[in-house]
Amino acid sequence: MPVTYLKETPSQTGGPYVHIGTLPAVAGLPVRTQENLAVLASGTVPGERIRIEGVVYDGSGHPVKDALVELWQADAEGRHDNPDFPGFGRSAADFGTGLFAFETVKPGALPWRDGRTQAPHVSLLIFARGINIHLHTRMYFSDAGDANAADPVLRSIEQVGRRDTLVGTRSEKDGVVTYRFDIRLQGAGETVFFDM
Repeated sequence: MPVTYLKETPSQTGGPYVHIGTLPAVAGLPVRTQENLAVLASGTVPGERIRIEGVVYDGSGHPVKDALVELWQADAEGRHDNPDFPGFGRSAADFGTGLFAFETVKPGALPWRDGRTQAPHVSLLIFARGINIHLHTRMYFSDAGDANAADPVLRSIEQVGRRDTLVGTRSEKDGVVTYRFDIRLQGAGETVFFDM
């Protein structure tokens, strides 16, 4: 008897309802608890308070206004096991400007799997409509030049000029240390993404 095969269906993507499942308040839905996952540094968590902000751009250079960015990081001492510091946050892109932002502490250096020291960095995951599997990248800090030069992950990127796509630029806005980190999904200046 012949076997009948079904036609393949298109791959599932992360949208257009990403915000409803991950940040309901951004989608205008009521939530039971305070939903401000973009603020990691609160209370008495030690460390230099910083702001990380940027825009996710598509291949045409337009802001991806429905992007969701997840941040994972160590605390100021380079630890992931601090019960007073979540080390995790989410920020939805602003529907008008495409800007995402986090209020956190500058992370400390931490060990790599072979014992070498990694430069201070944050890990970022990007979710958006049309992206089948989230994208994983990192942001390093422009004022950590020597540590960045020795970082084992940055050094693993063969095209030396592309390493700059992983460095957030420091400035000060209204007394707040701010690191600007734009993420380019395709095209000129495309951000380095990791297969994790």
